[in-house]
Amino acid sequence: MSDVRVIIQRDSEREERVVTTGTTAADLFAGERTIVAARVAGELKDLAYAVADGEEIEPVEISSEDGLNILRHSTAHVMAQAVQELFPEAKLGIGPPVKDGFYYDFDVEKPFTPDDLKLIEKKMQEIQKRGQRFSRRVVTDDAAREELADEPYKLELIGLKGSASHDDGADVEVGAGELTIYDNIDAKTGELCWRDLCRGPHLPTTRVIPAFKLMRNAAAYWRGSEKNPMLQRIYGTAWPSKDELKAHLEFLAEAEKRDHRKLGAELDLFSVPDEIGSGLAVFHPRGGIIRRAMEDYSRRRHEEEGYEFVYTPHATKGALFEKSGHLDWYADGMYPPMQLDAGVDYYLKPMNCPMHNLIFDARGRSYRELPLRMFEFGTVYRYEKSGVVHGLTRARGFTQDDAHIYCTREQMGEELDRTLTFVLDLLRDYGLNDFYLELSTKDPEKFVGSDEAWEEATETLRKVAEKQGLELVADPGGAAFYGPKISVQARDAIGRTWQMSTIQLDFNLPERFDLEYTGADGTKQRPVMIHRALFGSIERFFAVLLEHYAGAFPAWLAPVQATGIPIGDAHVEYLQDFAAEAKKKGLRVEVDASSDRMQKKIRNAQKSKVPFMIIAGDEDVANGAVSFRYRDGSQENGVPRDEALAKLVDVVERRVQV
Repeated sequence: MSDVRVIIQRDSEREERVVTTGTTAADLFAGERTIVAARVAGELKDLAYAVADGEEIEPVEISSEDGLNILRHSTAHVMAQAVQELFPEAKLGIGPPVKDGFYYDFDVEKPFTPDDLKLIEKKMQEIQKRGQRFSRRVVTDDAAREELADEPYKLELIGLKGSASHDDGADVEVGAGELTIYDNIDAKTGELCWRDLCRGPHLPTTRVIPAFKLMRNAAAYWRGSEKNPMLQRIYGTAWPSKDELKAHLEFLAEAEKRDHRKLGAELDLFSVPDEIGSGLAVFHPRGGIIRRAMEDYSRRRHEEEGYEFVYTPHATKGALFEKSGHLDWYADGMYPPMQLDAGVDYYLKPMNCPMHNLIFDARGRSYRELPLRMFEFGTVYRYEKSGVVHGLTRARGFTQDDAHIYCTREQMGEELDRTLTFVLDLLRDYGLNDFYLELSTKDPEKFVGSDEAWEEATETLRKVAEKQGLELVADPGGAAFYGPKISVQARDAIGRTWQMSTIQLDFNLPERFDLEYTGADGTKQRPVMIHRALFGSIERFFAVLLEHYAGAFPAWLAPVQATGIPIGDAHVEYLQDFAAEAKKKGLRVEVDASSDRMQKKIRNAQKSKVPFMIIAGDEDVANGAVSFRYRDGSQENGVPRDEALAKLVDVVERRVQV
């Protein structure tokens, strides 16, 4: 047996080790139970991989991103095995890991029921306890076709080898290299229990799966195309420990309570009527108050920052989007055209920027006007597939708080810095304060303009982002076709990340629209264009705030800022006078004059998540006072009316949570 020299790489530490031929990655990390795979020359390998001379081996922890994906994909295999043991007629689709879990698609005669999922989970537990070994096996295309002749979807995937897509999860089954099948081998007898076409890697055995749970099932088109058969998809989650699984399930329960669709119905804020269409919401009066308060404050802050308001129509001739490039790069996200005026194509606009360019170009511009900051609450329409439409967070019609800033090359850095600072400060005003930034760079297959312009734009954005002192995360290839962007990622009250504002630097649209201004030397110059959406969309930001606050908005945003609750009928008029005074000060105060008992009125106000309850009885009336009751149930008695009104005004003006 000859010696083999390998380097074990752990973060910044390197250890050279001499081992015998045939040593596996499992041998290198024997006794380290949290190591589930190895990375060799940048590629993930099973622990059964036999190391070769001169290789650098990096251990993969189960709690790392790669480790979690391996855990979850291995669990997906166990689930698919359980399904086929219980439902032998089931045909296998694809089972990739996804954020926080995994899924697997099956072709079955009838949709799975909740009882079916319980049986499948129980069978999975049996398989897990058996400690079946995941064993990798290289096969030829022809051998795989023969072996999987009864699996039509797997046969299709074999034909995709080398061109499988990450978008539909096919690349977890077949990659660009050799074709492999993973066998599940009985630990005691060595018999084949199950097999699946898969790139791997996998855990060493099913016993290494610490904790999992099946979550739900849904219908899904094969490989995401509406032209393909409808399959049944089962979603599950898997974690490195039972405690982490428990924490995740508790998090999901809290997220469900905060679901903006649920709260929107409970608090009578908005709805998405079938008669109007999927992804097209209507705001009810109370939701309208919140939205108006959001917009009014944003409008005031933009005016203070020197933005000028513009308005543009909802539809335009298709030639405008040909000029902007949207019909070349974004047509799939646009509604089909309407043919008007003797066959001219008109489109509902998916973006406001082309129209803002026309406003800039409506007359000659001077360098003295720059930077020119145009702002619009502009409603746009994007044809999202029905499967991704989700309440207000993924809609087909929504209003962007859209700004386009035109400036000189020399002003570009300062204007970007000022814009990003403004964006972050305004988001903080709405109660979000935990951020990181993401820098999206050029997609090499989908861009317009020169490489030099892209490099300059990207480096300018990078420097601006770094000045904020926030974490900066790279998003390679994530930019729009016309320029790189900074995205503000905000964490909400329960730690979820939402993409908020985007700032995009664009040298290309000014070129396409031949935009010019007259410079100080009298020559014609090309402006730089900055695209900026602060909320992203008002509807989506509304949903984020609704979930962030769990419906308990701070008083300045709450549709009802205080509810007057009379102890008896004799105190209704007194509180109505108080409400009238409050209204004169711009406050939103209602009085519950219903026939309900006082305790029921308090419960109703609590369910409506009203920030304050103003209670009055005989003693309050006699003393010209009221009692404050807060959301947490605490109470402050005998507050003079003037002080009570001043307190409400102060809380609203300071935009604080109570």
